[in-house]
Amino acid sequence: MEIWVIVLIVLGVVALWAIVGYNGLVSLRNRSLEAWSDIDVQLKRRYDLIPNLIETVKGYASHESATLEKVVAARNSAMQAHDSSSASLEQKMQAESTLAGSLKSVFALSESYPDLKANQNFMKLQDELSDTENKIQASRRFYNGNVRELNTKIEHFPSNLIAKMFSFEKREFFEVVDAAQRENVQVKF
Repeated sequence: MEIWVIVLIVLGVVALWAIVGYNGLVSLRNRSLEAWSDIDVQLKRRYDLIPNLIETVKGYASHESATLEKVVAARNSAMQAHDSSSASLEQKMQAESTLAGSLKSVFALSESYPDLKANQNFMKLQDELSDTENKIQASRRFYNGNVRELNTKIEHFPSNLIAKMFSFEKREFFEVVDAAQRENVQVKF
């Protein structure tokens, strides 16, 4: 066999390896973007449910306006961070953590108002928000799994060579930022 045939075979193998590596990185990047989109859908659903919940609570606990205003302010802040292209993932996570914490205070209000707790609209909205929160958590886990795969491939040799060559960047995990959310919920009777 002539030397040029061997060189062509080696170049062909290297080119094939580069194509497969590049396509693998593109697939992982797109999967992490899709996973972020899943989080995005659930966050928008949460934003849409909150005004209905607030209106229902206002009818029963109108003098609890400070609590309700905090929830509205947290929702607006989270929506602003969510819609801002300049907001970092950390800023978005902080805004979402604040919103989740303020929602807990609304549900705590229902314990003080038995009529509110018995209201069918409130119960339905509370169930929908709980379901949405569960979907957000599942979406975060899915996103973080995809980010882990992408980041691992970007760091592993030899795919790290392709990642550097084509400017693939590691993505941030979506984590709970607020230390208060890491604590157990206090249940008092």
